[in-house]
Amino acid sequence: MLPRRPRDPLQALHRRSQELKQQVDSLISESQLTGVLEANQRQDVYQRCIQLKHAIDENKTTLQKLTKADESSPVGSYNQRKEEERNFLDGLTHQLQELAVTVSREPVTETFNEREEDDHSVEEEGEEEEEEEENSEESSEEERRTEEEEKQDSESQAQAASEEYITVGDFAAQQVGDLTFKKGEILLIVQKKPDGWWIAKNAKGIKGLVPRTYLEALNKEEGQESSEEESEDDVEGVDEAADGEEVEQRTESHWSAVQKAVSEQVDTVNVLTTMGAVPAGFRPSTLCQLLEEGNQFRASYFLQPELTPSQLAFKDLLWDAKTDSIRSRTSRVSLILTLWSCRMIPVPGTSIQVLSRHVRLCLFDGNKVLSNIHTVRATWQPKKPKSWTFSPQVTGILPCLLDGDCFIRCNSSSPDLGILFELGISYIRNSTGEKGELSCGWVFLKLFEASGIPISTKTYELFLNGGTPYEKGIEVDPSVSRRAPGNLFHQMMTMRKQPQLLVKLRTLNRSSRNILSLLPETLVGSMCYIHLLVFYRQILGDVLLKDRANLQSADLISNPVLATFPKLLEQPDIMDALRSTWAEKESTLKRSEKRDKEFLKAAFTLVYHDCVYPLLHSTFLPPSRWAEEETEALRWKVIADFLKQNQDKEGSLQALLSPEGIHEPFDLSEQTYDFLGELRKKQGRVDSCDPPPLMGSG
Repeated sequence: MLPRRPRDPLQALHRRSQELKQQVDSLISESQLTGVLEANQRQDVYQRCIQLKHAIDENKTTLQKLTKADESSPVGSYNQRKEEERNFLDGLTHQLQELAVTVSREPVTETFNEREEDDHSVEEEGEEEEEEEENSEESSEEERRTEEEEKQDSESQAQAASEEYITVGDFAAQQVGDLTFKKGEILLIVQKKPDGWWIAKNAKGIKGLVPRTYLEALNKEEGQESSEEESEDDVEGVDEAADGEEVEQRTESHWSAVQKAVSEQVDTVNVLTTMGAVPAGFRPSTLCQLLEEGNQFRASYFLQPELTPSQLAFKDLLWDAKTDSIRSRTSRVSLILTLWSCRMIPVPGTSIQVLSRHVRLCLFDGNKVLSNIHTVRATWQPKKPKSWTFSPQVTGILPCLLDGDCFIRCNSSSPDLGILFELGISYIRNSTGEKGELSCGWVFLKLFEASGIPISTKTYELFLNGGTPYEKGIEVDPSVSRRAPGNLFHQMMTMRKQPQLLVKLRTLNRSSRNILSLLPETLVGSMCYIHLLVFYRQILGDVLLKDRANLQSADLISNPVLATFPKLLEQPDIMDALRSTWAEKESTLKRSEKRDKEFLKAAFTLVYHDCVYPLLHSTFLPPSRWAEEETEALRWKVIADFLKQNQDKEGSLQALLSPEGIHEPFDLSEQTYDFLGELRKKQGRVDSCDPPPLMGSG
């Protein structure tokens, strides 16, 4: 009898991964069936989580070392199978991290310190077992360092216990272990944790977790000192944490900064509410604050290609030799959304002037923002100030800022994935000239049912919530309560007065599906410029994959289109100029030319150089400023005059060479595309501030 042929390395690793998955599923099921775990049970589950994570990490290390040459027989799509296996192991790691965090939080009582000591002892025991096999001396040194750290922790906790803080707002418990409090209460801080959730005790002696952004030190000097200590603790906590924990701490720290910035604006909103200028449910805009924090929530950030973990190939930009184009990629969520209208939106008082009414939307999993934040401006009629509409009838092309048709792309596997909408207004106070942005309400549309099936493509009537996404039970306008007493007819009439947003999810046809599959895996934008995004991606594929002589080269690439196109996503009026110019050019092309992909890309590049490039460096074009009517009108005039001049003179060359044309100077670095530089910027922003959580106590 012939001996059984041994499994190939990749096949054997896959089988080991399946065995690990069964162990992880068994551990999760066991912890869920048990309910609230006792201290010794939590310790056992936590220790098993650590052991399984070590096993998964070993599998990852083995997978990373595998090469195609290790296989005894040819394996098709080897790199793709390795990537799928890596993603599978990452998913198991994420499940274990969530379980470990959940177990370490239950329950929040007076045994906080005991639980943490037990967790530390579990980790130390696991480390000692491994280190004893290698070197007994290192084990003894580790024990001494651990004892010193525990002494320092106990001393810092004793110092923290002597500090009292006053609450600056109401907070309702959102999870087991949270401490509910009202504005103005004095809390005694028992322990400060680097993730932004502190353990506090109220006047009744009840302990629980509280968000530090709701607290203000009674003594300002002590508060300043404590804030400095917190920032140092955050850095130390991040350095000592594992990779998954590092992201969570930085994420929550970033969102704490956002909450702090929003809370600083609450005083202005309270003044406006007291004056009767805005309803009690209005708040400073949360998504606007995220946009101001940096570029990591802008479309230009998500438009850049991503590298694989090995840093040797692009993850979301692949070349298809059969079609001689970039390869289409499916995504878990790929749909078209239409904003229809907003109804019964409260009108601000006469003491403030509204500069813009708009809706901001993004992908959201119930905990953090997963995509760029896309903004659509609404129009309204003086006779119906409570009704907002989108995509108005205009002469010529519809400005992309007013286009209510949006595409949604996301590849997140979260079961709670959905779309977060925030209605907002930009305003200026007539008395002080102070400007700001307020949220008029928000709503979350979950895209998948509990069974995992996508929701139906139809029109949805969504009732708005007041406050911010991390507040619950707040109404936009408490004067019109949803819980108003009365008969059924009265309740129906009351519901009709509630602020609401009407949206429609549309079914994709074959053409739309093919176009969306060429975009990045995660992106939200306007349908009116989607064909221009496809041009950019195709040129990106040509330059980075097809035409590069050496794929290992990291030299700068001279390509003004790639270097400057992402800027257009933040300047919609120049994007509209490109749309208009390309539509005119496309109308003059023959059918055979429209079917020639290479000809179309060359024609698009020429149009881009004639239209966009001079505008980006024009001294006549003022900087783009949001919701400033005079600036927007002046920019439109400059752009329209330039386009008319190009049309009359058949190109921008004469305008560029004319002595009347003055343009800003630039160097060659501004015209070159540095994809590694963009990657470093992107990776740096991910490391410093991942998409922030909006809800939950973390």
